[in-house]
Order: sequence, then structure tokens, then C-alpha cells
Amino acid sequence: MEFEKLQEKLRVGGVVGAGGAGFPSYAKLNKNADTIILNCAECEPLLQPHRRLITVHADQILAGLHLVAETVGAKQVYIGVKKTYSKAIAAIQGEIGKYPEMKIHYLQEVYPMGDEVVLIYECTGRVVRPGGLPIEQGCIVYNVETMYNIYRAAVEDKPVTFKYLTVIGEVTNPITVPVSVGCTFESVVALAGDLTCKDPIYFVGGPMMGSIQPHDGRVTKETNAILVLPQDHPIVMKKRRQTSIDLKRAASICCQCESCTDMCPRHELGHPIDPARFMRSASNEDFQNLNPFLNTFFCSGCGVCEMYACPQDLAPRTLIQAYKNGLRGAGVKAPRVEAASVGEAREFRKVPEARLMARLGLSRYDLPAPLDDELQPETSVRVLLKQHIGAPAIPIVKVGDHVEYRQMIAKPADGLSVGMHASLPGIVTDVTDTFIRIQKQ
Repeated sequence: MEFEKLQEKLRVGGVVGAGGAGFPSYAKLNKNADTIILNCAECEPLLQPHRRLITVHADQILAGLHLVAETVGAKQVYIGVKKTYSKAIAAIQGEIGKYPEMKIHYLQEVYPMGDEVVLIYECTGRVVRPGGLPIEQGCIVYNVETMYNIYRAAVEDKPVTFKYLTVIGEVTNPITVPVSVGCTFESVVALAGDLTCKDPIYFVGGPMMGSIQPHDGRVTKETNAILVLPQDHPIVMKKRRQTSIDLKRAASICCQCESCTDMCPRHELGHPIDPARFMRSASNEDFQNLNPFLNTFFCSGCGVCEMYACPQDLAPRTLIQAYKNGLRGAGVKAPRVEAASVGEAREFRKVPEARLMARLGLSRYDLPAPLDDELQPETSVRVLLKQHIGAPAIPIVKVGDHVEYRQMIAKPADGLSVGMHASLPGIVTDVTDTFIRIQKQ
């Protein structure tokens, strides 16, 4: 397929990263890439959509992977998959023989293996510079569901209207399921059977990098999990702490052990992010050297420092994010720096997922969440116009319009943007600057 044609299909089809920040997939395509990496690592503990999806749809996903590699001219393709995903591996092995450029790269069961900077190093030995993009190292990374959506948009002309996600935790029937973009979290959780606790918290996006969301919050193209937890669960309590209190605790009880820096995955790849120096400077209001603060730009937010490494239960990641957001708000930009050498002890500082889940109090939720591949019916959706990095889509429908399933309801804006589509047939009941509501008839 022609490069520009594939870009346009993905742009119009609304394909964005199915997880994380939702970077528009068409903008990742680049003819300078020599390597494509398919990320089948799952970005967080307990999440299962990628391994479940590729087990069922390996033929389409690998066909999409081949299409992307062929279009940009990449000569090598890695499928990064964890060694324990036996069913996913079997499905991949059943299809990979069709594509001589593809290789399976078996990954360790450690966190955060799904971080694309970590994944690129594991698969290729290349280090993306701090603040840099994968394409600078000749790499493009897509996760499994994004590649599935690329295939559907490019080959079948089907835009993104549903999202695969895992529902797990305090439910009787953990499940991985496709649901309509714009449906409520509550309606999705109902698919996982009965609740096993009172007044549960919905932790959306995974236990390490996710956030507490209201029950009537809406599924977007980036939603990959809903973790149902009791009110008194440790990660819920940690997420609810005030930043001002976190800073005072750091000033009073940080023991200067530097475990947060020692175990930081980006620091071990030579990036200058240094949580220990930051905590020392921030808690003592020491601004003589600004590097600890400027280097917060290079934090990936993975949470290893805060959720695993710190023996004092401090919150380096939370404070780093607060300072980073403050710098951005003041118009400060990340300095351009190069990576130092990879840490000699990196291999021994990786975080085993089983141990991480035990530390977080999540081991009892580590259960199969099998895929039910039938799209669940909805009666109403609220489709957000900005579910991606870049400009919001521009509505092209008005209140009272009848729309068909998959019909475009908002066109891409100028610049970095993608289209939005009706995730169910019905009547448009509300159009605002931020969302379009559709009621099924």
C-alpha cells in the first residue's frame, strides 16, 4: 500500500495507540524506520487484553504488521511477547511462517517491559535518548490492539468503534471483552458478574499508572483495564494522598537509601532522571542545582520508585509529576541531553511482576480473564472528541441527526488529529466542544 494512502486510512479511521497517551498511529509511520516492534508485553500487572486478542486474531494482527513494515520499508520485525504467554506464542507461531522478516523476541516477566523505551532496548539493544522518539533509533512500536485496528482500518475500511479491556479484581467473573467507545465504566463492570465488595473503587488503566475514576466515566480508545478494588486497598489509599502531605513526609522520613534511583528503569538505561536527588532537593527546597528538577521531564511515570522501591512508602513519582507539570505550565521545556551508558547492574534490578503484585496486595486478583469476543450491546454512548494526543476532532453532525454504526461523526482537525465515529446506530442527542452523545433507537 502507498505510504500516504495508509496514513490517510489510519487518520480518517481514528486509529490511535490503544493504551497510554493515544498517539495517532498514522503519525508514527516513517520511511526512516528499519525496525518495527509489536508490543505484546501488557503494559501493567493483571492486564490481559493483548495476549487474549492475539491468541484469537493472530492472522489479522500479523498481516497488519507485515503491511506496515512493507509500507515503510522496514527490513526487520520483532514480536515482543512474554515467555509465559503460551497460548499467544502458539498463535503467533502458527502465522509467523508466512512472513520471513518477522522474529519472536521472548521477554522476561518483569515490569515495565511494556514501556516502549525498555522494549526497544530489549529487542534491539538500542537506547532511545532521554526525551527522544523511537524513530531516532530507526524503530516504530505498536501494541497488539493498535495493530489489530490498523489492519481493520487499512484492509477492511473499518474505523475504531470499540475497545478491548480487562475487568478484574473484586468481581466474580474476570473477563476481557470488547465494548463500545463511549460507554460507561459501570456498564462494563457489570459484564464481569457480581461485585465482591461494597462501594468499590474503579481503578482505570492498571494498578501502577492508572487512576481512580467515577463509575459513570466513559471508555475511550486508550482504556485498557478496569480494576475493581475495595475502598481500603493500599493502592487506593496511596492514590488519594495529598501531594502537600507527600512532600512533608519526604522531608521528614526519607532515609537517603537511593533505592528509588537504583531501581528506576529509565535511569538504568542511562537517562538522567534521578528520583533520589530530586527527593533530596525538593524536600529541602534546595534550588542551587536545577538539574534534579529539569530531569523530571525524563520520568516515564512507571511508578517503580513509589509503588515498589521505596522502603518508607514515600511518593517520588507523584512529586516528580507535580514538579514536571509545574515546569510545563511555566513554559519550561526539557533540556536536550544524551543517554549515559546502560547500568551494569540493570539485569539484577528488574522488577519481577509476581513480586510486584505481592507487594501491591494484588496477587489474589491474578486470575484468568478470558476473552469474550462478542461486542456487548449499549443503549447510549458519549464519544469524547479528544481521545488522543493532538487537536480534538471537529463535529460534523448536529442534534437530531440519525447516524449509522461506524459513521464518521467528527472529522480530523488540522494538524495532529484523527476522526471519531459512531460506536452504535441511533440519534445524536447532544453535541458540545468536548463530546457527542448518541442514543440508540
